[in-house]
Amino acid sequence: MDSLIAKFKDLSLALEKLEHKEPESFQEWAGILSSNGIVPLKTLVLKASKSTVPIVVVSLESTPFQISQVGKTLGLKEARVANEQFVKELFSIEKLDVNPLIVSLQEEVTLLVDHLVLEQPKIGFRLSGTESAFVSGQDLKQYFEKYQGTYSAMDFSQLGAAKPVEKKKEEKPKKEEKQSDEKEVQIGLTVKKDEDFSLWYSQVLLRTEMMDYYDISGCYIIRPWAYAIWKEIQKFFGGEIEELGVEDCYFPMFVSERSLNKEKDHIEGFSPEVAWVTKAGQSDLAEPIAVRPTSETVMYPYYSNWIRSHRDLPLRLNQWCNVVRWEFKHAQPFLRTREFLWQEGHTAFATKEESDKEVLEILELYRRVYEELLAVPVVPGVKSEKEKFAGGLYTTTVEGFIPTTGRAIQGATSHCLGQNFSKMFNILIDSETGEGARSNVWQNSWGLTTRTIGVMVMVHGDDKGLVLPPRVASVQVVIVPLGAAAKNVELRDSLNKKAQELQQQLKTKGVRAKADLRDNYTAGYKFNHWELRGVPLRIEVGPRDLAKNEVRVVRRDNGQAQQVSLDALEQAIPTLLETVQKDMFQKAYEARQKQNVILESWDGFVDALNKKCTVLAPWCERVECEEEVKERSARTDSDEEVDERAPSMGAKTLCIPFKQPQAVKDGQKCFQCEHPAKRYCLWGRSY
Repeated sequence: MDSLIAKFKDLSLALEKLEHKEPESFQEWAGILSSNGIVPLKTLVLKASKSTVPIVVVSLESTPFQISQVGKTLGLKEARVANEQFVKELFSIEKLDVNPLIVSLQEEVTLLVDHLVLEQPKIGFRLSGTESAFVSGQDLKQYFEKYQGTYSAMDFSQLGAAKPVEKKKEEKPKKEEKQSDEKEVQIGLTVKKDEDFSLWYSQVLLRTEMMDYYDISGCYIIRPWAYAIWKEIQKFFGGEIEELGVEDCYFPMFVSERSLNKEKDHIEGFSPEVAWVTKAGQSDLAEPIAVRPTSETVMYPYYSNWIRSHRDLPLRLNQWCNVVRWEFKHAQPFLRTREFLWQEGHTAFATKEESDKEVLEILELYRRVYEELLAVPVVPGVKSEKEKFAGGLYTTTVEGFIPTTGRAIQGATSHCLGQNFSKMFNILIDSETGEGARSNVWQNSWGLTTRTIGVMVMVHGDDKGLVLPPRVASVQVVIVPLGAAAKNVELRDSLNKKAQELQQQLKTKGVRAKADLRDNYTAGYKFNHWELRGVPLRIEVGPRDLAKNEVRVVRRDNGQAQQVSLDALEQAIPTLLETVQKDMFQKAYEARQKQNVILESWDGFVDALNKKCTVLAPWCERVECEEEVKERSARTDSDEEVDERAPSMGAKTLCIPFKQPQAVKDGQKCFQCEHPAKRYCLWGRSY
C-alpha cells in the first residue's frame, strides 16, 4: 500500500491520512469518515464471463447501483464481484484492501467511475483496519488519467440506460450536438439542496464557475463570477470606511517568530493554524518566518514607532489582503480555506469611548453588507468570553444562519482589543498637557472575508443553481433574443440588434446588462445557462412581443414573468431589481425566524437543535456553563461534516444579541444551571 501512496504523491497530489479505531463493519467505517467530513468511497473489482480483464468500479458509498447494470453498460455478460483469489492474483492485495489506487497495478483495467466522485472536495478510502486516506476528487482524477489514460466517468443513476462518456465516440451532426449540450444544461445540478446539501453546494460552485479546485488541498481558485461579488463588497465597504476617516495601506504577509509570540493568548489561539517558511531554496532560514494568520503582530510594532502623543491619534488603517490559516480538517470553499481574502482594519484611539464607538460603527457596516448587499439576515451581538477574539477585551459579531442545515455561521467580527496589545508592543502616548505618566492607547481590529460569498450561496441557492441578489450580481439582466437560431437571417439580425439596443439603454441607467447573442445555442440553452448562474432578471426579445412594443421579463428568484412595455423599460427594470432584492431578504428573514425559538429552560433545547433551530435562552454567561451546554447537547448520530472546534456538533454560544427578546426577570435562573441569568443568549450548532 505504501508504494501506491508514493505513486500518488509522486504526482504532487495531496493525500492525507486519518487514524481511527478498527471498525466492525463497512457501515461503521463509512460512519467514521462521514463524522470527519469525508465522503466515503466504495471500490469494487468485478469480473466478466470469459474475460481476465478486471473491472474496477469507484463510486460514492451512498450511490446505489446494480452490478448487472454495470455489465450491461459495458456490453459485457455476467459481470459479478470478483472472488478473493482473482483479486489477489491480479493486484497482490487482499480483497478487503481494494481501493481506487489499485488501478496503477495493472496496465489493462476497465475503470468505471461515478462522476459525482470527481466533484467531491474530500473523499476517503481504506488503507488498513485502523487507517484511511482522503483526497480530493480532482486529484483522484489526475491519478486515473496518469495510470489509465482513458476511463469511463458517468452518472451511476443512469447505469441501465447510459453509456460511459469515454467509450466509443460517434460523429454526430452539429445540430444533434447542440441538442445534447442543451440537455446537459437542463439537467444542471444532479442533487437537490434538501437531499445532499454538501454535494449540492460543491456542484453549484463548480458548475456556475464561481470557483475551481487547486492542486494544494484546502486552497481554491476564485473565478470571475464570484470575484465580481467580492468587488461589489469592496466598493461598498471601502467607500463607507473612507467616509469614517479610515485609510488603506498594505503590510507584508510575513511576520517574525519574535513578533508573533509577543502576545501569548493571541498566538495560542492561532498557533495550530500558522504556516511557517523555513527554507529559501535549499538553505534553511536562520529564523522561521510565519505567514500572517492575521496582522496584529505584523502591524503593531510599527504603530509603536508612529504613535507618540495624542496628536498622532486616531490612527485608522485598513488593508485588503490574503491571510493563511493552515487548517487541516474540514476545508470548505469560501467558508473555511487555508488561504482567504479579507479586509482587516486596525485602529488606535486615546480613549475607550472612541474605541467602543468605532466597534459598533464597523459592526453596523458589516450588517449592511449582509442585509443590504447580500440579502442575508444576520443577528448583531457580542461574543461570550469563551468565544471572543484571543487576546481581545470583547468581540462583537454578526451571525448568519443556513436554514437548510440548521447551522449558524459567523459573518464578520469587530473586536475591541482594549489596551492589551498596546502594552505588549509599547504603544504609548503623552498626556495632552505633557505632564504625568504616559498611557497606553486603546485599539480595535475588525475583519470581513470572502466567507460572505459562501453564506450568500447557501442561503439563496435552489435546486436550479445560484440565485444572486441584484446589488452584487455582475450581470443583473441578461437579454436573450428568441430568434438567434432562426434560418431567417434578416429576422435574427433585427432581434440581435434590438437586444444590443436594450443592453445599451439599460447600461445608461446604471443597470449591469448583457445581451447573449451567441448564435450556436438555442434560446432554451441560454435560459438554463443564465438561470444556473443566478442572473436576477431575464429579458426575452421575441418578434411577437416586439410587434406589441413589449418584452417578457422573468425573475430568477421566484420564476414570475411579466410583459413590460419598451417605453417603460428604463424605469421598470431598476424598480424590479430593487423589488427582487427586497423580496430575497424578506424570504430569507422569514425562513430564519421560523427556525429560531425562545426557551426558558433546558426542556426542549436539544430537540430544537435537532429540528435545525437556533435557540434564545436566558444564560448566566459563565464559561463553565457554556462548556456544559456543549457537552450535554452533543449529537453523535449525525453524518454531517462537523468542525473540530465543535465536537459532535454540540451547541455553542453564537452571540448575546444586542436586541434582546425581553428583559431577564428578577430572580430568573440560567436555562441550564442554577446560577442567576444575566441576558438571553443565542445558541446553535455552527460551521
